[in-house]
Amino acid sequence: MAESEQVGPTDISDPVLRQEAKRAAVWIGLTVLVALTIFLAQPLLVIFGGMVFAAMVDGGARLLGRVAPLPRGIRVTIVLLAGVAFLVWTAMFAGRQIAAEAAALPAIVETQALRSISWLQSHGFAINASNIQTIAEKALGGVGELTSAVGGVLGGLTTAFLILVMGIYFAAEPQLYRRGVAWMLPVQEREHFAETTTVMGKTLRRLMFGRLIGMFVEGIATWAMLAIYGVPMAGLLGLLTGLLAFLPNIGAPISGLLMVIVGFSGGVEMGLYCVIVYVVVQTVDGNVIVPMVAKRTADLAPALVLGAQLIMGVLFGIIGLMLADPLVAMIKVALERQSLRNTPAES
Repeated sequence: MAESEQVGPTDISDPVLRQEAKRAAVWIGLTVLVALTIFLAQPLLVIFGGMVFAAMVDGGARLLGRVAPLPRGIRVTIVLLAGVAFLVWTAMFAGRQIAAEAAALPAIVETQALRSISWLQSHGFAINASNIQTIAEKALGGVGELTSAVGGVLGGLTTAFLILVMGIYFAAEPQLYRRGVAWMLPVQEREHFAETTTVMGKTLRRLMFGRLIGMFVEGIATWAMLAIYGVPMAGLLGLLTGLLAFLPNIGAPISGLLMVIVGFSGGVEMGLYCVIVYVVVQTVDGNVIVPMVAKRTADLAPALVLGAQLIMGVLFGIIGLMLADPLVAMIKVALERQSLRNTPAES
């Protein structure tokens, strides 16, 4: 007997009892879902983060397999080592400079904010500079607190470490976990589950691949264009632009604001040049990269993604913002697959 036809623990032979069990399972499932949302939302989000990281590693391994027909384990190892090598290279050649620029960035932001307030006051706006300065200092000081709070009790580094470890396990043997979950489902549901997870995996890989391309293009282009003009902190601004590109709708305005603030610290011409850089980079990303990726993925509505980011950000902080987009994409794929399943076939 094939593995997909073996009887599992949830199979019931009596059709009447099976129908009643399905009805009861709906209410029990809703109750369990609410309980999981309340008590296990953070761990479940970490597990999903591991799946997202695994999708990126798996996508890299599949691309490598097109040019080098190596065993999967070796390809996954090469992708992971390449990622580690990139991080080590960045730390060795740009770490000190970026760290120094990051330490000076809050002071520049605060100085430019006070200059803007003074300009507004000179044009008749009644603004209390001391209150604005206090708010700015708290906002800048709260960045570290927000980052450390992501991971719960042990801090954000622990959360990131757990995501990386789980992602490596998922990427190494994805079929092992897929078969384990499928075994707990009734026999008649296993084929639909396998097809749905296959579509989910393909969508997630393409979504993450497009996201990484966008991060790379925006980061490199921002750094190069700012460095050519001699804008201060070009390396840091390029790095921040690339990292924040992982957050659609939210990351671009934040990185653009920082870029313009640093630009105007060097004069009006430099500030206007930074505005042009931001517009050019975002235009290329919005009109070339995003449409190219959207055609091959879930093609999510921007308002839907933004709403999910707001909700996930309030509930889970930075990690919620990062995973809102792929989570919405997976939910959309699941709903589309279920709708397709419920639609009667045309005769």
